[in-house]
Amino acid sequence: MVERDFMKPGKSVALAADAMVATSHPQATLAALDILRAGGNAVDAAIAAVALQGVIDPHMTGIGGDCFALYTPAGGEPVAVNGSGRAPAAATADHYRDKGMTGIPDGTADAVTVPGAVDAWCRLSDSYGRAGLDRILQPAIAAAEAGFTITPRVALDWARYADRLSPYPASVAQFLPGGRAPVTGDRLANPSLARTLRAIARAGRQAFYDGEAVDDMLAVLNGLGGLHTAEDFAATATTISPTISAPYRGCTLHECPPNGQGLAALIMARLLDGFDLADPSLSATDRIHILAEATKTAYRQRDAFVADPDAMTVTVGDLLAEARIAALRDRISMDTASDPADLDMPVHRDTVYVSVADGDGNVISLINSVFFAFGSGIYAPEAGVLFQNRGCGFSLEPGHPNEIGPSKRPFHTIIPAMLFDKDKPVLSFGVMGGQYQATGHAHFISEVIDRGFDIQMASDQPRSFFTEGAISLEPTIDDTVRAELEARGHRTRWADEPLGGCQAVRIDRERGVLWGASDHRKDGIALGY
Repeated sequence: MVERDFMKPGKSVALAADAMVATSHPQATLAALDILRAGGNAVDAAIAAVALQGVIDPHMTGIGGDCFALYTPAGGEPVAVNGSGRAPAAATADHYRDKGMTGIPDGTADAVTVPGAVDAWCRLSDSYGRAGLDRILQPAIAAAEAGFTITPRVALDWARYADRLSPYPASVAQFLPGGRAPVTGDRLANPSLARTLRAIARAGRQAFYDGEAVDDMLAVLNGLGGLHTAEDFAATATTISPTISAPYRGCTLHECPPNGQGLAALIMARLLDGFDLADPSLSATDRIHILAEATKTAYRQRDAFVADPDAMTVTVGDLLAEARIAALRDRISMDTASDPADLDMPVHRDTVYVSVADGDGNVISLINSVFFAFGSGIYAPEAGVLFQNRGCGFSLEPGHPNEIGPSKRPFHTIIPAMLFDKDKPVLSFGVMGGQYQATGHAHFISEVIDRGFDIQMASDQPRSFFTEGAISLEPTIDDTVRAELEARGHRTRWADEPLGGCQAVRIDRERGVLWGASDHRKDGIALGY
């Protein structure tokens, strides 16, 4: 393993023996640890953390969003939890095309799919948790009632994307007090959200999908032209299924099945598995070039085929077949960039990810999002719900598998991951960042497995991402690398904000040690005991 250079800025990987939590916000990590110390398990801790982040990171996540998770019980098989919501039953593609639309417009009620996160939390708690929702949601309730302090990265994002709230007075009143974004050190409360969380803690999913909260949510959405009905909310149901997986360097990478882009991460892993990325003679330019070419290849497959599984025209097995992967890999030249191609899906960066391993051997990898910053920008003030805009992920191209349709799930970018060695999980991780996530998964496991970095060092490495026709480079990458990439035919640009945010927990069973990492690009920490 590569040793950290303590003369350079950075932080050490977290180490513990009994339990480990990694989140992108210090308060969420502490809340999860408190749950574990009080006798809760990994599932309880993860829900507590992400529910709290829905209060203190409202631009990133919340009960108005969706949730995916991978969960491996001690000694058991991994399962995939799909808590993504659906379009209204009345949402036909012709309804939108008849209005002259070529895509689902952001910042409108048409972009709001029914939130699935609360149902997923309740299903996880009921099926795998130990502590119960009443205990789990207390940190979130307390923060919403008493208020919370704005941290630096949260303040940066809040200010940057505040204009997404400006069309809606109720949103401005709650999230832009005094007409401005709160700054680092400010405090903010959300009593309406506290009431809804308290009702969920008491009555479970019914309090969100079939209670007073629904009346307020429907009044807001229908008042803005949304097609949502009480039946759409009541019908929300999380799906639990086997994972999908692919080999990488003798390990197995597990992802959630479609409608998420985990399949793209698996395609990338299979493509990269054909290159010797452990070769020390490979330059930074070589590595970024290979990653960009694999991204283009995998994302073209993703954009053409990944959708609600009921609508897909090819199978996961077809897309991961070795003959197909080998043919795609053979098209990647080490010397020349392939033709650039824009990604079909909208770019966004607003998600939170949580990883927890507990003392019993249970491991969970969980991700929750409102899609764009502050989601749709639409807020139901009595329920305290800020709605996602996940419907923007649908297509209006006739016949496309991801074409919007009644009660259909849209293509999703948010993906949790687990890496197994033989039949045991050895790495639970996620890389937030919208479109970047599949690329982030492939890059992260290569930095760990191929280059020998510990998980904190792997997270800290400079990032690049091919998107919108060019490679976006973090400015920690050298100017000479950029010039060499352009000499190979790539268009490049400097990233205007950090690419993604990684949290990870590594399980070292041989020595009985848990390793934790939280990205320096966020405010978070990894802690264990």
